[in-house]
Amino acid sequence: MPDGRITVDPTVCFGKPCIRGTRIPVYMVLELLEHGLRPEDISQQCYPELRPDDIKACIHYAAALVKSEEVAIQELG
Repeated sequence: MPDGRITVDPTVCFGKPCIRGTRIPVYMVLELLEHGLRPEDISQQCYPELRPDDIKACIHYAAALVKSEEVAIQELG
């Protein structure tokens, strides 16, 4: 996890990955990006405690999960 900005603690947010020092789950930031908010909008309108590097860490975390995911491919026919 990039420089420890993303943490997983079973006692915080049911163990969902969160931004260090907050109770803000990574998935919530990703959903805001998905809905078209820019990183600066997220910081200004939703979570003023977040810094640009926190939002980048969320994107990096999601990319790392997808990169390491194993996908079973079935042949057709």
